[in-house]
Amino acid sequence: MATVTCTRRGCGKSFDPAHNDSPDCSFHPGAPVFHEGLKSWSCCADTNKPVTDFDDFMKLAPCATGTHSSEPVEPAKPVVTSANVAPAAGPSSTSADGKETYGAAASTEPASKLPPLPSAPKLAHQDKVQKPASTPYVEEQDDPDVEIKKGMRCKRKACGHEYDGQDRTDEECRYHAGVPIFHEGSKGYSCCKRRVLEFDEFLRIEGCRTGRHLFVGPKKSDEAEEELVDCRVDHYQTPRSVIVSVFGKQADKEASSVKFEGEAMHVDLILPSRKRFTKSFPLYGPIDPAASSYKVLGTKCEIELAKADARSWPSITTLDPDLASKFQMQLAFSAGGGRGTVGAKDAVLDQTNQLYRNA
Repeated sequence: MATVTCTRRGCGKSFDPAHNDSPDCSFHPGAPVFHEGLKSWSCCADTNKPVTDFDDFMKLAPCATGTHSSEPVEPAKPVVTSANVAPAAGPSSTSADGKETYGAAASTEPASKLPPLPSAPKLAHQDKVQKPASTPYVEEQDDPDVEIKKGMRCKRKACGHEYDGQDRTDEECRYHAGVPIFHEGSKGYSCCKRRVLEFDEFLRIEGCRTGRHLFVGPKKSDEAEEELVDCRVDHYQTPRSVIVSVFGKQADKEASSVKFEGEAMHVDLILPSRKRFTKSFPLYGPIDPAASSYKVLGTKCEIELAKADARSWPSITTLDPDLASKFQMQLAFSAGGGRGTVGAKDAVLDQTNQLYRNA
């Protein structure tokens, strides 16, 4: 019997309906959730953290297993209350905080009927504005030196063809060269004009361009060099530690690193688009490297430096003369030891003031 494609969200594999007894299907039973640029699934928001890129969203691991299905995915039914009966639910619902859930029940509040706003008058100079010339599209091709294994899926948007090991001479890939666009409930691609309301219909929009399948991706250029960038660095302190934040979005957690020494730390963050932040910090005071730690988050790298003594840190490093001089002036008339007497020749200073005695 001919195989069919599974319609469960997150699966899309081909199966034989006559042999569909084992739970070979991995899928998302919930609905997609898009909120303030973040994308996730309502069924596994705790295990699969929200992502910003749509391709990463489509790669989120399914959270449920079962048998394959060829039945169309039914949208959720509207919620009916005793106070009022809402019209038929749309493809999405928007909560009070602006979160839009596709495929979930729509809001039960009646829509207010407002008159249409008058269109703004068109200015004379707007007719003369010329659109910038668009960059010609260049189709990426597979690296000929990389082996394509049987079962690999095409990476192009809206294709998903699975390589069967056959000759690729006459193959045809229908895909979208643009990016997904979600705007006020409508969904589509920037490369074509078709728009739909339901998320499942969006996944079934047929590609508007034809070409060859892309299974492994293009060959990486050896000439592409990393761009060294600067990142904003802030810090605050507690009696026992100094918390340093290096702000860099979407740093690679596996490739990035922070190394600690007794009086220095070395930060190396691998950022998107072949950008990199690398810097060594001669620290203001000594630290305990074994007790210090760091973690790479979505928007920054947070570093906790364990102080080796009780001194206060006015700056992260000792190479900030302006800030150091201001801090020294603030300590000029403070007594640190508490044992000084009038006429004494030697001042009794604490650890912080001793640092500036020889400055």
